[in-house]
Amino acid sequence: MTGTRGGMLLLAYFAFISLGLPDGLLGVGWPSISEEFAVPRETVGVLLTVGTVGYLTSSVAAGFTIARLGVGRLLAGSTALCAISLAAYSVSPVLAVMVAFALVLGLGGGAIDSGLNAYAAAAFGPRHMNWLHAFFGLGVAIGPLIMTTALSAGLSWRWGYGVVAAAQALLATAFVLTVNRWAVHRPAKADVPAPPAVPIRATLVIPAVWLGALAFAVYVAVEVAAGLWAYTLLTEGRGISAAVAGVCVSGYWACLFLGRVVQGIVAERVGSGQVLWASLAGMAGGAVLVALPAPGWVAVLGLGIIGFSAAPVFPLMTLMTADRVGEAHADRTIGVQLGGSALGGALLPGLVGILLSRVDVEALGPSLVVMSLLLMLLYAASSRRRAGDGTARSVVTVQT
Repeated sequence: MTGTRGGMLLLAYFAFISLGLPDGLLGVGWPSISEEFAVPRETVGVLLTVGTVGYLTSSVAAGFTIARLGVGRLLAGSTALCAISLAAYSVSPVLAVMVAFALVLGLGGGAIDSGLNAYAAAAFGPRHMNWLHAFFGLGVAIGPLIMTTALSAGLSWRWGYGVVAAAQALLATAFVLTVNRWAVHRPAKADVPAPPAVPIRATLVIPAVWLGALAFAVYVAVEVAAGLWAYTLLTEGRGISAAVAGVCVSGYWACLFLGRVVQGIVAERVGSGQVLWASLAGMAGGAVLVALPAPGWVAVLGLGIIGFSAAPVFPLMTLMTADRVGEAHADRTIGVQLGGSALGGALLPGLVGILLSRVDVEALGPSLVVMSLLLMLLYAASSRRRAGDGTARSVVTVQT
């Protein structure tokens, strides 16, 4: 790896950490925020929903924006938007101001996520793709520590957002200074003509684009629903104490982080496709363990298997986007897929929660089983290439 490419990789790692930081602030800071603004605690749903709308919008549009501005300019501008939004959070006089800037924060975050994923999918292998997503999880874990430190020191919650805003501003500066280094120069292939520019409609009519987006939506739903509702299942359904259940849920997220570090190396050695299919099967197997009417430790084991198995799915499906839709459509498709993941993470875990409240907490396991099997079907369908269809032609143009 050249020095320039290594520097870009290091900056990408810091960018993924920074991207995860805001997600970790809200959980710890919200009780203080809601108290200061005298709003019910459930009002946090407004912030989350508005942020998701922004994220979804920019994720879908990012692929088209990359084609016009380039990855470097997209990252620089989007990170600046995030820094401005977090700074606005830190000085917001009323909740309405935070809600307005939650939309801007979502727009910036979605564009950063899409831009970094598009660059990484083209420039790095499966090991670094998995590690980049692992470092996003590290950022999510660091965020609560920043907010906890500020509150423990007797400072306002605003300091937590101010610190992260400063970090985002530094990152935006780094992107500005390296704006021209984010272009991906793919090695020329003697027997492969350069892919021609394709209209937007040509991308949007490929079935694999939308099947892949649905697969991303279901994957994120499994990941989030397992982490969000496991505590409820373990305490109310399996008789595990609150303290132990909390540790078990933390262990689930730790398995996700560890899996992305470890399986990135494995994918480079045995192939991304084999690791991805094994991971999808592992998620379904872990979900079955959670669904069994067995002692609590069986459900905990199942959660750990889901976390470790799910770890490489998002980065590897992103990395293999060009294989499914063709290189000429990859950047746009990645944006659509990230939009689907945001929608799935925002809607489906909530629907699972409604099911748990109206039926029984034990419905979590069967829900995870159904979604895991659906994920396997969607991925298989999105990966099929039928001779003579538009998807096959786009792939042949670029890859054969």
